Amino acid sequence: MLMPRLIPILFLKNGHLVRSEDFNIHQNIGNPLAQVDRYNAWNVDELIYIDITRDGGYEYQRKDLGGIDRNSTNYISGIIQVVAKKCFMPVTFGGGIRTLEDAHIRFELGADKITLNTQALREPKFITQLSREFGSQAIVISIDAKRLPNGSHSVFSDWGTVDELITPDSWAHEVQERGAGEILINSIDHDGKANGYDLELIKSVVSATEVPVIACGGVGSYNDFKIVLEEAGASAAAAGNIFNFRELAYPLAKKYLKSSGLNVR
Repeated sequence: MLMPRLIPILFLKNGHLVRSEDFNIHQNIGNPLAQVDRYNAWNVDELIYIDITRDGGYEYQRKDLGGIDRNSTNYISGIIQVVAKKCFMPVTFGGGIRTLEDAHIRFELGADKITLNTQALREPKFITQLSREFGSQAIVISIDAKRLPNGSHSVFSDWGTVDELITPDSWAHEVQERGAGEILINSIDHDGKANGYDLELIKSVVSATEVPVIACGGVGSYNDFKIVLEEAGASAAAAGNIFNFRELAYPLAKKYLKSSGLNVR
């Protein structure tokens, strides 16, 4: 049995590292490369970068990122290349992957895995194409889910704006069958709220699949990691804000989990 993992997630928007809440409030918290050295020093096991830029590109940003020109159409490629060179840990990149060529570019620049969301929903056979081309272990399907007024959950695409009218557990099962090697499940309702993971949502996805499930959305304390790994059965616990804003958060979280009897990677 694989040991559970802790994974920091970094969200990029218009060239900046941002703090996300409800998928529609994004607070600029700085340079997208600044955290890399910090995570290297913390001996982070794995890292996820996701570009959530919707419009506006990067043309109005400054050119102060270690030689990467923010005005360039290849700005994100530059980020991937620099991060991959600086990181000592495996890195997953997501955002803007629409074609096999997009995927090839990210792997050639140093990505260990890629993650995609909306394009997988638009073209499910694309998951199989990617799996055959790069191996299922390198393909992570991200699922953004929201609780509906009737209490059920539904999958949303396009940065959490379009209801796809499909339940997270059924979509998770389908992407597994199509070749995904891992699933990242993110709760829109819990995003940035620090009120804990949506355990019901995560349990439903874990129960519907056999591939590793990464839980995301809502971490407010180190105990939230313990709960989602032990009670919801997630293979990995991911978070953004708690790692971005708390000094030594990653090693302290691992220390807490191990002292609680949970042996993480």
